[in-house]
Amino acid sequence: MRRFLRTLLWLVLSLSLLVSGLIAWMTQPGVKPVPARELPEVLPKQLRAHVETLTVDLYPRSADQPDTLQRAAEHIAAAFKAAGAQVEMQPVKVEEATYQNVIARFGPSTGPVRVIGAHYDSHGRASEGAKHARGHTKATHTPGADDNASGVAALIELAGLLQRNPPKHAIELVAYTLEEPPHFGTEHMGSAWHVRSLVEAQRSVEWMLSLEMIGYFTEAPGSQRYPLSAMRWLYPDRGNFIGLVGNLGSGVQSRRLKAVMAGATDMPVVSVNAPRWLPGIDLSDHRNYWSAGMPAWMLTDTAFYRNPNYHRSGDTADTLDYVRMAKVVQMVYALAQAD
Repeated sequence: MRRFLRTLLWLVLSLSLLVSGLIAWMTQPGVKPVPARELPEVLPKQLRAHVETLTVDLYPRSADQPDTLQRAAEHIAAAFKAAGAQVEMQPVKVEEATYQNVIARFGPSTGPVRVIGAHYDSHGRASEGAKHARGHTKATHTPGADDNASGVAALIELAGLLQRNPPKHAIELVAYTLEEPPHFGTEHMGSAWHVRSLVEAQRSVEWMLSLEMIGYFTEAPGSQRYPLSAMRWLYPDRGNFIGLVGNLGSGVQSRRLKAVMAGATDMPVVSVNAPRWLPGIDLSDHRNYWSAGMPAWMLTDTAFYRNPNYHRSGDTADTLDYVRMAKVVQMVYALAQAD
């Protein structure tokens, strides 16, 4: 009996250590922040102005509205050029139609590149919109403030910061087209085209960061949900943090990225590294870099796990928190400049 109890105890302890180790690998607890050098100011009102332009003047930005989507691409390109970037319009061809990725380059032209991207298209239900005279309504085509004008606004502000403070590393800011359905998960995604161009050029990617909905925050208890109920025991129940999402094999580098971000501002940073079967973990442009074996992460406010306006008419500029969003931009700038 004693031998049996000792064996049982050993099994329980071993299982506990295994589970604890797996949780630590997935959540990166105890990361020591790396204090940032002096960070440039990011103005919340500028971020809001970018979001309002994209959600009002350039509405709707869906694949079935190619003229408006093209105007959005031209607007982003003009903002990148005004920041002094080298700008490329990368064609994305889908059957007879041509869309555009907008790429802004900073820093050296050689060496491993750091890619920071965000999709500028927004969700629209084309078949439902076609029933109306204009081809869309607010009920069928979301304004897309958080999803994903917030990420694009961050790219535009980052371009200005990098122009004033040239990076030592090669940086590509990429505004992607066609992230939303019906092209999501297909070879037509703008990010899939960008990945193929990197592979063809044999360009090494140090890391890629997808800015996917970074503007919605709340202090309401119970406002944060998760794909698995057990995650509630590991993560906050309030949607007041920014999330860093990586795949299961990237735990070590996730700690490095998280340390830089946590040292940049007082914004809480929560991280997860998990397999691709975890619901929501690959629902953005980073998925295509993963598929090509490139190190990539998503930075997010967790989308529909927090924001009730996801893919709805209520995803408007007035629902976002631009003060906290500015802190997220500072975090990303710190990553871009980190050694």
